[in-house]
Amino acid sequence: MQYFADTPGGAWAEFLRHEEITDEADLSGVARAMWAVEAGSPDSVEPDLPDTVMRGGYDTYTRCQEEAARLRSEGATVLRARSAALEDGGATGWRVELGFRKGPNADGDVYVFFGPQPDLVGWLVVDNGQPPAELLQVVRHFSGGHPVLRSP
Repeated sequence: MQYFADTPGGAWAEFLRHEEITDEADLSGVARAMWAVEAGSPDSVEPDLPDTVMRGGYDTYTRCQEEAARLRSEGATVLRARSAALEDGGATGWRVELGFRKGPNADGDVYVFFGPQPDLVGWLVVDNGQPPAELLQVVRHFSGGHPVLRSP
C-alpha cells in the first residue's frame, strides 16, 4: 500500500499524528523528505464506515483495516477518505495578496493505492525538512496510549 495526501499539510499532519508530535519544540528533531506525486484522478472507492470510525483513534484501526481488506478483495485499487489527521478546514492553503493570506478552508483527503504503481511520477520537494509549526494547531492528535498496530 502507498498512502498519499492531497495537500502537503495533509501529508505532514498524517506524519505528526502517527509520530504523536504535539509540541513545536519536537519539530526540531524532524528531518523528512516530501514528495509531490502526479496521480491524476484515479478511480477510487470510499470506505463504508461512519465518520466517527474513519476519523477515530487507535480503537478504530481494526475496523478501518477490515474495511480496506474487504474493498481490496472486491477489486478496489484505490481508496479515498477524508483525512483523519486534519481538523475540519485544516487543509487550507495560502494566497499571495499584499503578503501571505490564508486561502479558503478546505478538508484534506488521503488516497491509499494498493499494489505496485509503476506509472506514478514523483518529484522530491524537500529533503531533510520539517513541517511548519502552525500545522500543529490543525492536527487531530490521538488520545490515549499507542497500541500495537497490525498490518491488513
